[in-house]
Amino acid sequence: MKKITVIGSGFSSLAASCYLAQAGYNVTIYEKNKTIGGRARQFKKDGFTFDMGPTWYWMPDVFERFFTDFGKVPSDFYELEKLNPAYSVYFGIDDYITIEDTLEKISEAFEKEEPGSSIKLKKFMALAMDNYNIAIKDLVYRPGVSPMELVTVTTMRKIGQFFSTVSKEVRSEFKNPKLVSILEFPVLFLGAKPSKTPAFYNFMNYADFGLGTFHPKKGMYSVVQAMKILAGNLGVTIKTEQNVEKITVENGKATCLIVNGERVETDLVLSGADYHHTETLLDKKYRQYSENYWQKKTFAPSALLFYVGFNKKIENVNHHTLFFDVDFEKHSQQIYDTAQWPEEPLFYASFPSKTDASVSPKGKEAGIFLIPLAPGLDDIPEIREEYFEKIMDRFEEITNQEVKNYVIFKESFCINDFVSDYNSYKGNAYGLANTLLQTAFLRPKLKSGKVKNLFFTGQFTVPGPGVPPALISGKLVAGLIEKEQRN
Repeated sequence: MKKITVIGSGFSSLAASCYLAQAGYNVTIYEKNKTIGGRARQFKKDGFTFDMGPTWYWMPDVFERFFTDFGKVPSDFYELEKLNPAYSVYFGIDDYITIEDTLEKISEAFEKEEPGSSIKLKKFMALAMDNYNIAIKDLVYRPGVSPMELVTVTTMRKIGQFFSTVSKEVRSEFKNPKLVSILEFPVLFLGAKPSKTPAFYNFMNYADFGLGTFHPKKGMYSVVQAMKILAGNLGVTIKTEQNVEKITVENGKATCLIVNGERVETDLVLSGADYHHTETLLDKKYRQYSENYWQKKTFAPSALLFYVGFNKKIENVNHHTLFFDVDFEKHSQQIYDTAQWPEEPLFYASFPSKTDASVSPKGKEAGIFLIPLAPGLDDIPEIREEYFEKIMDRFEEITNQEVKNYVIFKESFCINDFVSDYNSYKGNAYGLANTLLQTAFLRPKLKSGKVKNLFFTGQFTVPGPGVPPALISGKLVAGLIEKEQRN
């Protein structure tokens, strides 16, 4: 059995490890932190449980496809609940739109805001569903080796949508700014401005309105735990608190890792860690992407997160609630164009205890607050505190309740933490954005072009950022490794 060492234990690493173990390889994962999951780790305090990273469970079909590859289904490991409402969006005091669990209900909500928009929405969603079927059932399961992967009869029909943008397509049909914001919001999961994201990616709207939003009982970490069990059953070894310090290359081939000062021999290295960081573990001559290359890339945002325990139930919010009561465009510019702390930030709040009583003590509420930020900003405690006060003041005013005096505790996580915990380039939270010039074969490669038997997976590679793409990335790299080893 050939020995494969995997760096990191995020979704892509866990997925790839399962596929490789299933194929007969001896797989060991080395994780630098105390617990597995990468950005999807879990935080517990005083009876509260928080997902530290992803909180949205979209594209359930991708999760089902992953587990089916091993003769399993998600319900073998965790209980899934479809949320209704999926989420709500605040635009001001007593001014909000609720997104429910069917397209029919969502169409009714749209019609109330903009007469005639329900008909346009159904037409828009038919296109989004078509794109989803092309993308998720076909294109994203291609390894990004060649531009010819994108050339099919169906994609040729869609060629214009790769050169238009989500923003342009949405705004050509919908005039109400609230509806525009809601339709543009899903592509933020891809890490780029709607005005820079190819229109083809409106398939995210189908993931949102068509498939719906789900919650795994006990949180997204339940999925990590499910994958850990699956990996263990397949023979994968997982070692935590194991910091990989160097990848050694001999005769042009990756032959070992230096882990906590010790030499670990291997036949092949797969890294699910930050791509840029992984290459710094190599001697400079073996790095395929220069510092100048990374500096020119468009990165998905970082984030300022707060995990808050409240000593009461929070009112006038849903499990997922977005606060778009400030200028969407201005905040986007301050993330992508001018790279500064936003003057008036949009933010997102998640209250998983609205759905799942297991994540907070009785009568209390677990709250997660997220502000999207440009990566690479100065991150100091005083700024974090300033922004907590900013969003809490707005939260109290908009939802018409007092909450600050009911905070039992709050913990924050921001740019410096992404760097220290995940070796994240400039503290980015989601990897490389999916812009036109950073799509498919134009993303960093799954296979090193300079070192034999060195491979990569995760949100820097294909297909891109997000949990479902991470699962797919793991499958793609495992398939590529098997193919290379057979040859």
